[in-house]
Amino acid sequence: MGRTCADCRRDLPRTSYTSNQYSKGEGLSRCAGCVHGHHVDVADSAPSDNGRYNASTRAEFTAESLSTPFASGAFRWVAKGRYTEGSRTGQACVCKWFKTGTVFEEDFFSLDIKAVAKALKIVNRFNQLNVFDKSIKINVPEVWTFDRSSGRWAGVKCLQEPFIQNYQKFNSNTGWTDTTRRWAQIMQALSHFSYHVSGGNDVLCDLQGGIYRDEVVLSDPVILSRTREYGVTDLGPEGISSFFSQHDCTGYCRPGWTRPAKPVQYFEPRMSTSMLRHTASVALSRPRHTVIIPAVFEEEEDY
Repeated sequence: MGRTCADCRRDLPRTSYTSNQYSKGEGLSRCAGCVHGHHVDVADSAPSDNGRYNASTRAEFTAESLSTPFASGAFRWVAKGRYTEGSRTGQACVCKWFKTGTVFEEDFFSLDIKAVAKALKIVNRFNQLNVFDKSIKINVPEVWTFDRSSGRWAGVKCLQEPFIQNYQKFNSNTGWTDTTRRWAQIMQALSHFSYHVSGGNDVLCDLQGGIYRDEVVLSDPVILSRTREYGVTDLGPEGISSFFSQHDCTGYCRPGWTRPAKPVQYFEPRMSTSMLRHTASVALSRPRHTVIIPAVFEEEEDY
């Protein structure tokens, strides 16, 4: 149950307040950030757009690249091609499409793009903090359709985006991370910041991509939300709690950033992306004061 902080006026979950402050009641409670003198520390200027776009209208993939994709997950294939029209002509790209029989294909396309749009807003604000010497960018996919000259792939929809070199994973949506690496520490700070800046409603995670000379480019980010509105990779409140049960602040986290008071581990931390298999309401039959943990399956790394 949320409550509006008497100082910063943000609608925050109960975990953003100390027990003493929460007991003061609506209109009087001050969140932990305000009590300790730390507010959302982002610049007031309009955020820049740190998206990395296709900037092209056509791409080509060989029959071999489509028949033997260089990466795949539980439900998607990933093939590498090359842009042939637009400002990225000649540069490498990838398309991601669903294997036959995937029942959530249409929703996944729209929710994937919705998650990227949310992630981009968070990253834009995080970059303004200048916590390190590179900027973070996010690949912004578009839904493309193979044309009639594509043989058996004609009419198949895919997510199209620029290729990322030196691909690596920094954290997952269940709390896994390898903080022995500097970049994983930075990405953990980004995930922590996302919870703080969203008022405890969202966590940007499952961060993966490539490190370039002046920037880091991410792809396929996951948003964990309290309303579970970002599709099968959004593990909801249990995912947020699980993530923070594994999170130890790094040197890139700010002391005033809010976090859940007593996070509980609902999911086993795994490097691969976890997805909800199903959500079943059994409220009338389950014992009181018990928690339902949704069944999950894992998606292998894309590339």
